[in-house]
Amino acid sequence: MSTATETHHRTGGDRASARAFGPTVRRLRRWWPAAALLVLALAPFSALPLPGLLDGPLGSPGSLQLLATCLLFGALATGYDLLLGRTGLLSFGHALYFAAGSYATNTFLLEAGLPFAVSALLGVGFGIVLALVLGSVSLRVTGIGFSMVTLAFAQAGSILVARDPGGLTGGEEDRAAPAELLPSGLVGIGNTANLYWLALAYLVLTLAVVHRAVNSPTGRVWEGIKENERRVEVLGLRPYGFKLTAFVLAGALAALGGLVHLLLTGGSTPQTTTSDFTLSLLVMVVLGGSGTRWGPMAGGILYTWADHRLGDLAGSGAVAGLPAVLRVPLSQPLFLLGVLFVAVVHLLPGGLARLPSRLRTARRTPAATGTAESSNSRKENGHP
Repeated sequence: MSTATETHHRTGGDRASARAFGPTVRRLRRWWPAAALLVLALAPFSALPLPGLLDGPLGSPGSLQLLATCLLFGALATGYDLLLGRTGLLSFGHALYFAAGSYATNTFLLEAGLPFAVSALLGVGFGIVLALVLGSVSLRVTGIGFSMVTLAFAQAGSILVARDPGGLTGGEEDRAAPAELLPSGLVGIGNTANLYWLALAYLVLTLAVVHRAVNSPTGRVWEGIKENERRVEVLGLRPYGFKLTAFVLAGALAALGGLVHLLLTGGSTPQTTTSDFTLSLLVMVVLGGSGTRWGPMAGGILYTWADHRLGDLAGSGAVAGLPAVLRVPLSQPLFLLGVLFVAVVHLLPGGLARLPSRLRTARRTPAATGTAESSNSRKENGHP
């Protein structure tokens, strides 16, 4: 049997195997989110050690706190992508609505003395109203003008928090919420698992809302606005209303995230009001893959994990023992994050979400090359 014939039979066998396993692969792709959710939900019951990834076992309080923070920011990046990746709106003020949900809830608790449930509803409601009011003004302009207006509003909010008017914000210091004012099941190290499940529920809710919104008729108009806003106007639709809907929905999800952050950290922090916070969200979205279903979530989780873990690496003894030319840059967590970001953007255009398709393409390329070589060899040997 000739080499060409062997190659032909081998290629045919590969194709038959691919056809046989095709339905199984499709089922796995369909059900993997449910399997991943189940694994995440059971994480607090696990004592699995993950050296290098986490400081302690998977179900330890410290590990669960870090994982909850990662899930929170994965959800927040997913909500922010409603503006950037779905509607084409580059907002530099998204942190304002996240901080509004946290600070408003904290203020209603401490100053008005309202129960937590009422304070939470009013705090998230305040964030939604703020997004509606500021969004209706910001969207009067487009392009870079819109970005600059949202940045101006965010800077004003950050300055307001720093000035501490009436002692309501705590200024440059964190403003803690007394434990007795928070739900007892969400306070203390012993309840870290409950906080983790709360962050997981927020992530699931955000993913569901964004998926439903993107696949609705309004979501298709958002896609049209991102591609060509003028064409949407020619079709007789008013882009302003659709953009405002996306802006308010993203702001509502951010305000809800601020509430979850308040419970995770036990207070409100002024760092969440800065434009740097929004820039971090932008990096998360680009890192994961803007405009994709799972990319912003993956980018948010990876960025948050790296932000925490690279800080530990920068201060480790291994780095301290390096020569100065290596020790100085590697001791800066932001430098390490920057290198990671540049590497992903350079090696994976389109973000982490494009990695599976690139791997599938890489697997198909050798097979296609082998088939072409087999065909050429058969022709050279006089076979049809």
